Amino acid sequence: MKTGLMQEGAGTAPIVALLDAGAVHSNAEVVRARAVAEPLLAAEALDTGENALTHADGVAAILSAIGAAPELQAAAYLVYAGDFLNKPEEVVAKAFGDSYASLVTHTRRLVQLQRAARDANKAQADKKADQRAEQTERVRKMLLAFSRDLRVVLLRLASRLQTLRWYAAARQPCPPELAAESQAVFAPLANRLGIWQIKWELEDLAFRFREPETYKALAKGLQETRVEREQRVEAARAALQADLYGQGIVAEVQGRPKHLYSIHRKMQGKGLALDRVFDLRALRVIVASVADCYAALARLHEVYTPVPGEFDDYIAKPKPNGYQSLHTVVIGADGQAMEVQIRTREMHDHAEHGVAAHWAYKEAGARGYAGVSAAGEFEEQVARARKAVLNQLLAWERDAVQSDGGPAFDDRIYVFTPQATIVELAAGATPVDFAYTVHTDLGHRCRGARIDGQMLPLNTPLQSGQTVEIIVAKEGGPSLDWLNPELGYLQGQRSRAKVRAWFNALQLAQTVAKGRDLVEKLLQREGRTALKLDELAARLGFKGADALFEVVGKDEYSLRNIELLLRPPEPVADEDELLAQRHTRSASSPGAAGGRGGVLVVGIDSLLTTLSRCCRPAPPDAISGFVTRGKGVAIHRSDCSNLAEMKRRSPERVIAVAWAGGEAAAGSGKGAPVYPVDVLVEAGDRQGLLRDVLEVFAKEKMNVVAVNTQSLKPGAAKPRTGGGDTAWMSFTLELSDASKLAKVLRELCAISGVRSARRK
Repeated sequence: MKTGLMQEGAGTAPIVALLDAGAVHSNAEVVRARAVAEPLLAAEALDTGENALTHADGVAAILSAIGAAPELQAAAYLVYAGDFLNKPEEVVAKAFGDSYASLVTHTRRLVQLQRAARDANKAQADKKADQRAEQTERVRKMLLAFSRDLRVVLLRLASRLQTLRWYAAARQPCPPELAAESQAVFAPLANRLGIWQIKWELEDLAFRFREPETYKALAKGLQETRVEREQRVEAARAALQADLYGQGIVAEVQGRPKHLYSIHRKMQGKGLALDRVFDLRALRVIVASVADCYAALARLHEVYTPVPGEFDDYIAKPKPNGYQSLHTVVIGADGQAMEVQIRTREMHDHAEHGVAAHWAYKEAGARGYAGVSAAGEFEEQVARARKAVLNQLLAWERDAVQSDGGPAFDDRIYVFTPQATIVELAAGATPVDFAYTVHTDLGHRCRGARIDGQMLPLNTPLQSGQTVEIIVAKEGGPSLDWLNPELGYLQGQRSRAKVRAWFNALQLAQTVAKGRDLVEKLLQREGRTALKLDELAARLGFKGADALFEVVGKDEYSLRNIELLLRPPEPVADEDELLAQRHTRSASSPGAAGGRGGVLVVGIDSLLTTLSRCCRPAPPDAISGFVTRGKGVAIHRSDCSNLAEMKRRSPERVIAVAWAGGEAAAGSGKGAPVYPVDVLVEAGDRQGLLRDVLEVFAKEKMNVVAVNTQSLKPGAAKPRTGGGDTAWMSFTLELSDASKLAKVLRELCAISGVRSARRK
């Protein structure tokens, strides 16, 4: 059995030459397609074991029997030949056109998906019924998805019937999952499309394989009375036809056998024995007009006794799939019940062949059914035919799922593009939702909509079966009004998300442009225009320049941080020189030394004071003074370890000091002096850590005058509290009041990766 594709080479060349033979009459297309397929399929077998060419012949014969166009019969050969061609779509397109190539592509893809769904069903055979129903649901939706080329549906129905016929003729056991799929999916689909011949045979064969004992018992019961039934049917047929002719009604009366599965289902549904099934004998009356239908019915009820409650008028009220006929059950001359169907020739053709016999297939042929528009006078007719059949498929899917107890489809609608492609939407969806579902760019540029040819507002709720045409602008974007729920432009969450994403992208672009402008102006002021923006962003801990521009544009990142990076800190003066200042005695504090905002040394006038670098005192810290040799009084925090050691050695040199104006006033007021304070941060090293710390200082409006960072590997001398590299960072801040530092330290500890933050 061959599963791969034929390689290019000598075997392919004669085929290509044959395909280039030129256009011929459509009836000859079948002959030409078979001639192409025969050398490829004659020696090949399908995965069922059936010969590939025999299967293609059977499919073409079934399509011919239901009235399908010759072009579709030819496609049956090309689809199976495609499995044994290298680049089949290209080869078929060159010889038969894009329509056939598209059909080959979609049918082969559908076969693969169906096989995968069957395998999933098989794998779930021992699971709950609702889980298996979900798999069947997928197959139904899959068929619907491929219904944009209606020929694919007909080809798959004919192929499945041929497969079941082969299993029956070869007396081979049919795989249970294949028989179940035929009964649950393909037969209901044929029923919805009105192709009764395929529907009945699929049901009977699936019934035979799924319930062989019941099938044999029923067939045996019918066989025992077959000769007698046939004689009675023939006698009743001849008598009725003669009687109708005698009344001036020209009619063709046929005897119709009852299908086994239909008998079985009626027996099961109504709890009947075989001898209580009235329509084992059935007649079909075909007349010329609707008036003749009712005339024949009247005559029938006149001659025979009708069975009460067994009359249906499907002419006045057709079935959802378009089926029309009069149904009645009467008691024949022999006292036995028989079913009679009365219809016109047109109704009969539709009932037997369904959409396969539709004029659009015969007139348009293969044009327009695979994304290639039909030309000229047929274009509108083909679109109408496709839309009608697609509506039948939608109704079939809805009915099939609900009959299985599945979810209803009240929450979904199905509408069409102008090319009759089906689009699934949430109930209540608008033309704007439709546009975004088709394509995001179509939604962005949507400016109007025609619904069934009529211009209507964009917030009009759509209904199943409508055709929607979107009017677009050449460029532009969505309206902010679309996001207003009270205006009702958008119902779908995905559509709403796409509109938000557009506006978010627009806002981001504006923010980035603003940030870029601010950064570039700063670089111009600093004379650093040659600095690469991506390099600057990386040094600040950002992934790229746009990330830096974004936070600057949002005012979430201070330009002061960039200035600190561009301006290296000035060298720190010697301890006794740094912040050294002479204070004069305040008029309001006699007997104390120090200027406004400075340090007061009680009882000593005009004494030089310096702030010690070891502990960095600042208001409102408790402080003490230590008299140095030649450099005045050094001011320490009272808890300074260095002060404690010096007090132990020279206690007589420690003097009392205080902040000028008291602790509360020392750091307040406009123009108050500032004091350097050191902050130490320990954290797990990571990208962007320095940026995050500096953002905290910027938010609290604290000036950073010096930064020193060091990253230690595992095993380094300094202690570590976690895995990975440890970053030690020292910052010198300028503060007028050290009490403000507590809040900053809490915020620093909340940063990701920070293990501790404290004052030095």
